[in-house]
Amino acid sequence: MDLPRIFAIRENSHRLHNPITPGKLADLGQALHLAPGTRVLDLASGSGELLCTWARDHGVTGTGVDISTVFTGKARARAAELGVADRVAFVHDDAVGFVADEPVDLAACVGATWIGGGVAGTVDLLDKSLHPGGLMLIGEPYWRQEVPDQATAEACHAGSRDDFLLLPELMEQFGDLGYDVVEMVLADQDSWDRYQAAQWLNMRRWLDGNPDDELAAEVRAELTTGPANYARYQREYVGWGVFALMAR
Repeated sequence: MDLPRIFAIRENSHRLHNPITPGKLADLGQALHLAPGTRVLDLASGSGELLCTWARDHGVTGTGVDISTVFTGKARARAAELGVADRVAFVHDDAVGFVADEPVDLAACVGATWIGGGVAGTVDLLDKSLHPGGLMLIGEPYWRQEVPDQATAEACHAGSRDDFLLLPELMEQFGDLGYDVVEMVLADQDSWDRYQAAQWLNMRRWLDGNPDDELAAEVRAELTTGPANYARYQREYVGWGVFALMAR
């Protein structure tokens, strides 16, 4: 049980596996007015930066769950580095269907709503772990502008134009699911640049060190076409945000 190796190759140097920056993550933690002792469940927690930095800065406690052995190991190392290993734990497990043993104050899935089959299913999954009146965090892409055709959608790694919504429509979807949007932090194009461009250096350095690896041809093809594809399509069309929700 693990992520395909290509993910770890692309994002080897990343502490955040999405286009939110450390500054924006810190801004979100402050905006939520997290009280010391707030219990957090973070599904698809990646390298653990949300839990670790919020434990350090706000005194939260909690558990992160991720299917990647590489990222789970990085999360545990980060907790030790920041001196919060007594407050946060990271579990190598499939976040699909994962429910906390006891209700938490904040339940998050920041950028992996595939674990619930989309936004609606992920909201339903997180709600199973959440205290009444608790906070929910959803990280999700959206279209920055209308997508002209199917080819553009596919170039943005979407199966079709229907895979993402425009930002107003996404926020309306949260309301239709019975939740108020009470905070949000949105990635901007600079945030996307930092997330995407760092992957290119990771891939190039990996290629230089592993020219005969079975994934070398795939990584080379991605590095050859990826930067221009990103500049032409993803940078212009795809937005991304973290939305804080409370049930009505």
